[in-house]
Amino acid sequence: MQMPDDFHPAPGVPETLEPGLRRIVANNPSPMTYRGTNTYLVGEKGLAVIDPGPASDSHLAAILDAVQPGQKITHIVVTHSHTDHSPLSRALSAETGAPVLAYGSATAGRSAVMEALATNSQIAGGEGIDAEFVPDITVSDRETIWGDGWSLKALHTPGHIGNHLCFAWNDACFTADTVMAWSTSLVSPPDGDLTDFMASCRRLQEHSWRIFYPGHGPAVTEPAKRLKWLIQHRQSREGEILGKLSQSPATARELAAAIYVDTPPALLGAATRNVLAHLIDLAGQNKVVIRGNLTADTTFERR
Repeated sequence: MQMPDDFHPAPGVPETLEPGLRRIVANNPSPMTYRGTNTYLVGEKGLAVIDPGPASDSHLAAILDAVQPGQKITHIVVTHSHTDHSPLSRALSAETGAPVLAYGSATAGRSAVMEALATNSQIAGGEGIDAEFVPDITVSDRETIWGDGWSLKALHTPGHIGNHLCFAWNDACFTADTVMAWSTSLVSPPDGDLTDFMASCRRLQEHSWRIFYPGHGPAVTEPAKRLKWLIQHRQSREGEILGKLSQSPATARELAAAIYVDTPPALLGAATRNVLAHLIDLAGQNKVVIRGNLTADTTFERR
């Protein structure tokens, strides 16, 4: 989908989105992060910081400067351990004394299939992983974090990475990198798992949400419509892959080049990883066959 043209936040400047919620965008724009990582401040007095962001002195200062008289950061909540979301949690915790809460370490929540791939294959991966991340407090699926006048209910939504959490805040949801308005999510095995990603999207469909606040880009104002599109988009991509494999066996790289014809060269690597995720999912569905050992350059054929 085309990036929206009306999202140009000033990095480091707090913006009130609704009562009890502010957003600060980190100054780390890129093809994968769009304008930068969205850091959210929830609450009026005792504050939760959701996704402190990358290791950045300027962003740390921006978060601390956003704490107004009578306010205090009491919780640091991390949706997942990618380097654009979690590293600053350590410095922010040291400055404020607030604990860091998350699902677990960088490999927590990884499916058995992906754990086996990580152990036994040469599939690479590891894009942007904050490998040293360990929370002070682990948060389980459906667990509620209680604060000063606010609560956040954790929803384990693996797919983009195994330890990914979304957080329900009343009828809003902080969806991090699972659902965004400007782009689809990168799913790169073995940290990313397309089977899990689809299940997470369907899980989010079970609720009637008013709005999504993602990890990058503007709010998703029509959550149900966006979730439906994401699922259909992935199903359509699966059909394209199977169609190409019906013509001849191919690698993930070859399929990405044939399918993502309008993708900028800088994003073709990510597209290749997404195709690889589809191929592994299709192999699990017995729709494709893997030739030899599974690596990043393995050839797949239609069953």
